[in-house]
Amino acid sequence: MPDTGNLHPPTALHTLHQATIAAGFSMPSDPQTGSLLRTLAASKPSGAFLELGTGTGLSTAWILDGMDPASKLLSVDNDETVQAIAKRYLGSNPRVSFHLADGAQFLESLAGQKFDYIFADTWPGKFDHLDAALALLAPGSLYIVDDLLPQSNWPLGHDAKVTAFLASLEQRPDLTITYLNWATGVLIASKRLS
Repeated sequence: MPDTGNLHPPTALHTLHQATIAAGFSMPSDPQTGSLLRTLAASKPSGAFLELGTGTGLSTAWILDGMDPASKLLSVDNDETVQAIAKRYLGSNPRVSFHLADGAQFLESLAGQKFDYIFADTWPGKFDHLDAALALLAPGSLYIVDDLLPQSNWPLGHDAKVTAFLASLEQRPDLTITYLNWATGVLIASKRLS
């Protein structure tokens, strides 16, 4: 069964991809991961969504494509240059709000709120400030992470961070976790109801 033949990318994806290449952004999201993000987003009607790490908006486009009209997405990044690409092509969508901020500080500002879906695609909320991100999960919600398989752009010692991150999640009795040795390496966790 081919896993790339039925992707049906969002309308804005080609333009976003071209702008990403032109900007020299070296960490674009994988289309397979995007397709999964869209499918999982469709499972959360009227959902509260959080994206940690907008980048140029490639994953944002996939998530929006799966969200229903009543859902809302907050997307944060600390790089104004790359986030400006996402804003240019996706900013007119009333379901998304973009925030230019330090990820750790933004997570702290959300304390007490609950989200149905969190996609962690940057260090805050994944390799640091993990507890702050996981505290935002509503019962039955999804926490999704990609880029867990070795990649050529990983900095020296990054594999140890991934190992420590996965070990930390394994210790949490409030999460049910599945690893996908697929695309760039994906983890899906669901917040237990009790």
